[in-house]
Amino acid sequence: MGFNSKVFSYISIASLFWISILNADIYKYIDSNGVMHFTNMPTSSGYELYIKERPEPDSEPDVSNRYDRFIRAASEKHDIDFFLVKAMIKAESDFDPWAVSRKGAMGLMQIMPYNFNMLKINDPFDPWENIRGGTRYLKSLMNRFDGKLPLALAAYNAGPGVVDRYRRIPPYTETENYVKKVMEFYNQLARDR
Repeated sequence: MGFNSKVFSYISIASLFWISILNADIYKYIDSNGVMHFTNMPTSSGYELYIKERPEPDSEPDVSNRYDRFIRAASEKHDIDFFLVKAMIKAESDFDPWAVSRKGAMGLMQIMPYNFNMLKINDPFDPWENIRGGTRYLKSLMNRFDGKLPLALAAYNAGPGVVDRYRRIPPYTETENYVKKVMEFYNQLARDR
């Protein structure tokens, strides 16, 4: 009996659908033959997080204000405007603390795993740790780029080395759109204060 790759694809997609309904973390591993394996119980360090379990939604209806106390504390500690941090969270994750990007950035402020140690983040899905770490990182970028907000935002998105190399917002569509989106959210929030 021959192997039917279409049937396998449908089975795999259906399996992922049912697994995601069950609300379990899903890990992905690609073996040496290029075959993807999915599990909720990784058996080796080669697996990476693919889908993060989402908690049951709670009854708080206004998600955009849910993290204001954390945003306020972090923005005061690092002398960054409250509305700027809030605008970044809106642009980065739309206030979803379980967000994971295609590139692996995690949490409300979409922090990359290689920055966790530097920012003292143990759990990127913990709203307080993520906001505190992301705000601290933004402050370091503001200092690095002499308070030039567009450059700091570009560096937050594309990395500071890229901004150093171009000495301006790098000509990457994603980064240009990110800076524009954050600035639009920031101006709207500041106008409505």
